[in-house]
Amino acid sequence: MLYALAAIGAVTLIVLLWKGFGPVREALERREDEQPGRPAPDDDPEFLRRIAEQQNKPGEDNR
Repeated sequence: MLYALAAIGAVTLIVLLWKGFGPVREALERREDEQPGRPAPDDDPEFLRRIAEQQNKPGEDNR
């Protein structure tokens, strides 16, 4: 019986220490909520529009 109580106490102590000194949940949640910055070039509509215009220009060497 004494070993069972010691085990329960040890588990409780570990959980409390983990909650007290573990990763901060609020900071992790804030990072997930942040909007990503500028989109990648292949997702940026302005970039794709400029590429399409460059390809459609007459008189230039389109590769």
